[in-house]
Amino acid sequence: MELLYGTWHWSISGFLIGITMLMLIYFGKTFGMSSNLRTLCTILGAKRKSNYFNFDWREQKWNLAVVFGAILGGYFATHFLNGAHIVELNPKTLQQLQQLNIDIPNGKIVPDAIFSIDTMFSVKGFMILLLGGLLIGFGTPYAGGCTSGHAITGLSNLQLPSLIAVIGFFIGGLIASYFLIPLFF
Repeated sequence: MELLYGTWHWSISGFLIGITMLMLIYFGKTFGMSSNLRTLCTILGAKRKSNYFNFDWREQKWNLAVVFGAILGGYFATHFLNGAHIVELNPKTLQQLQQLNIDIPNGKIVPDAIFSIDTMFSVKGFMILLLGGLLIGFGTPYAGGCTSGHAITGLSNLQLPSLIAVIGFFIGGLIASYFLIPLFF
């Protein structure tokens, strides 16, 4: 059980992701989480409103299983495999959180000041979620995929557009971390 409770070394996780990607390439499949939103919208009848949703969603059923597996896996991991380990953050990270007036997570993965239900229903929290949702909703199709699709599938297939997208994701993450989060909090 200790194997399930603890974190895995990056080489083990990376090896498993690599094996998974080789299997997907062998079977002619591509992986990405955002494409499932398009599939779900198509299942719910969005193809009557837009040609973007006019495709055979049955070819993507396996990818929906990945999404539901990730949701179920996250649920089981937090409720049954939580163990006694407390998430330990770097002291510099804790100091930077305090400078931004963000509470210390106290063993949780994320701080409540950003990711709690109360924050979500505040005006500022709702506006941040709305803006983030709009950026992701329009940015993902514009970029031709999401971070998991480009960083895992695209890079493993040696696609130049995915390399450019991943570099853009990192630059965007740095801008958000160093400029936007301090601005909002």
